[in-house]
Amino acid sequence: MRLSCKWARYPLFVLLTIYISSPANAQVVAGDTFSDGKDGAKVHVASGFVCPAKIGLFERDAVGESDPSAGADFCAYSTQDGVYGTIKLTPVTANYDPKLSLVRDFTEQEATGGKKISEADTDQSAKGAAPIAIYTRSYETSKLEDLHYRVLFAGANVKGWAVEAVIEYADPRDTSLEQEFLHAVYAAAPGEIGAK
Repeated sequence: MRLSCKWARYPLFVLLTIYISSPANAQVVAGDTFSDGKDGAKVHVASGFVCPAKIGLFERDAVGESDPSAGADFCAYSTQDGVYGTIKLTPVTANYDPKLSLVRDFTEQEATGGKKISEADTDQSAKGAAPIAIYTRSYETSKLEDLHYRVLFAGANVKGWAVEAVIEYADPRDTSLEQEFLHAVYAAAPGEIGAK
């Protein structure tokens, strides 16, 4: 009798496990910061910014929370050649100063031997919107023969959201990819943010 009771509970456990983990019962969790969009895109729920499955040769690797206490979320991308791009979205609660917002990243680059090689404020046109001001700062992290490994930080205030991009690449080999990623992020942001 004891043996039959033990085995009688086992199928029930298996059935409950299968039921709970089946896709038909999957739900959107209250804390999810991204929802599914067209063609594999992930849509940032709070801002409306769309993280497409691909940006040129970049493929999206992950989306998630960057700093839950600040409401910051991210989309991470990479190419097969080792070029990395990250987009961070944070609600702006006061005046947005990209230098102040990115200071922790700058300090980390400088502490690990990165050398600041450029800093600029530029305007970029956006799809159907006024140009936006983008702050950029680049660091050179190392050299190998004719390649210069660099990290570009960019930040802009778009409709009350800090849109920051970080791109790691090798110059001159990947410079066109770096520019393509940066342009795509800031060309799309004004038309997508707040357009829910």
